[in-house]
Amino acid sequence: MSSYESFARVYDLFMDNIPYKEWCAYLTGLLREYGVNDGLVLELGCGTGNMTQLLAEKGYDMIGVDNSMDMLEIAMEKKEEKNQDILYLLQDMREFELYGTVKAAVSVCDSINYITEEEDLLEVFRLVNNYLDPGGIFIFDMNTPYKYREILGDSTIAENREDASFIWDNYYDEEEQINEYDLALFIPEKRDGDTLYRKYEEVHCQRAYELKTVKELLKEAGMEFLEAYDAFTHSPVKDDSERIYIIAREKGKNI
Repeated sequence: MSSYESFARVYDLFMDNIPYKEWCAYLTGLLREYGVNDGLVLELGCGTGNMTQLLAEKGYDMIGVDNSMDMLEIAMEKKEEKNQDILYLLQDMREFELYGTVKAAVSVCDSINYITEEEDLLEVFRLVNNYLDPGGIFIFDMNTPYKYREILGDSTIAENREDASFIWDNYYDEEEQINEYDLALFIPEKRDGDTLYRKYEEVHCQRAYELKTVKELLKEAGMEFLEAYDAFTHSPVKDDSERIYIIAREKGKNI
């Protein structure tokens, strides 16, 4: 089963600990620092559209790209509820296509870590560079090797709620820098007046990238690396940073 197929149904429930508004304020601040105050902005790995919606409310014309139909269906429902003009596209970020260029591209919630091969990440960067306006800005976050190694590691996370429960078994291969987690979801369903819990199982893989590698791939893709910050600050990346934000700029087309 592909990642997020079942999890899409309860994604927002289990992600309610993420302060999306604060994350949006930080991201919007970065965009404005680089002169992106309005216009078309692309979000890669938009999921159920939480950040996409908030950026739209900030005045950006949003395009959301995700490879999960289930996640996008929820995003579309939210869009209709708020009567927002957001374009959602069912596409893989490794081969996405747009109708024209955008002022900026963003990607949050460690979506980029789901690209587990360097050549695929290079292709993502090339495509972003291709679809950015001249001098356009790309801002994305990543989980760090430190987080996968020291915080997640080989561990089990479980959460039991009235609406659903999950068990997350995490494994990190430090040599390959691949983080895998086996997700077991228990989602209640009504049947003949009784509540039964159906079990769904998914496997998710992410890769830890050294900042040096990311810089090299951005350069190879034709982009200019600008900054890397310890998440939600303007401080340099630290040895124990768990999430970092990277800012790059379009610097000519090469595809």
